Amino acid sequence: MINKRRPELVQAFKEAFPHTIPVLTGYFFLGVAYGVLMQSKGYNFVWAGLMSAIAFGGSMQYVAISLLTTAFNPVQACILSFMVNARHMFYGLSMQSKYKGMGKIKNFLIFMLSDETFAVAYMVETPPNINRRYFFFAISFLDYMYWVISSIIGGILGNFISFNTKGLDFVLTALFVVLFVEQLTKKTNWLSGAIGVISTLVSLMIFGQRNFIIPAMVIIVGVLFCVRHKYSSSVETADETKKINIVDTTEETDASDKNVNEGSVD
Repeated sequence: MINKRRPELVQAFKEAFPHTIPVLTGYFFLGVAYGVLMQSKGYNFVWAGLMSAIAFGGSMQYVAISLLTTAFNPVQACILSFMVNARHMFYGLSMQSKYKGMGKIKNFLIFMLSDETFAVAYMVETPPNINRRYFFFAISFLDYMYWVISSIIGGILGNFISFNTKGLDFVLTALFVVLFVEQLTKKTNWLSGAIGVISTLVSLMIFGQRNFIIPAMVIIVGVLFCVRHKYSSSVETADETKKINIVDTTEETDASDKNVNEGSVD
């Protein structure tokens, strides 16, 4: 059974890899920096790899470094972890339709869901003739391994090099900007993009820099819920237009091939 499914899985990974390249570039630098920081605090590459593989918390892992090097307060750690990662609740709600019917593999997809994986998986469509479950698993697994392997590399390099990591966290911000701009190349995403930017700015002005993220997500979800019918209609219209263009192009190609064949016969 496994041998029969292997070609489908390999093909899914081949199709998924190009979509994860921006995540690879961002995760590599952030993961290496994380491994170096762990090493500088006395935790070697094994601990860096285990933290990334088990916790897989991204920004929370950076915060956890200070928790590991100070007196442990479990209540504070739980509250801090919840506040930092609360945004994942909104990601999970948004991915319900994408991950519907995934079977047992859904549990792994939920565990491996990160900010960057959400940004890619939510907008990408499964290519034709590719197993949908394998495709989304490939995206999630690749992103997951990028982070884990980069953390291990950073932990190993931390034994030999040391550098000032101040400002390196901006790589994550830059990664989000690249993913956002890439999505804006599609007109169907302009409405949701505008809603996200405006809602975030309003939340920032009302709640301040330290507390704006969760309120911004609540506002975004609320506004998208109110305009969901209009947004769905625009997406369906774009899809129909795309299908019509594909059909027209196919018909034109067939007609051209027919004329060429008739000319060659004559």
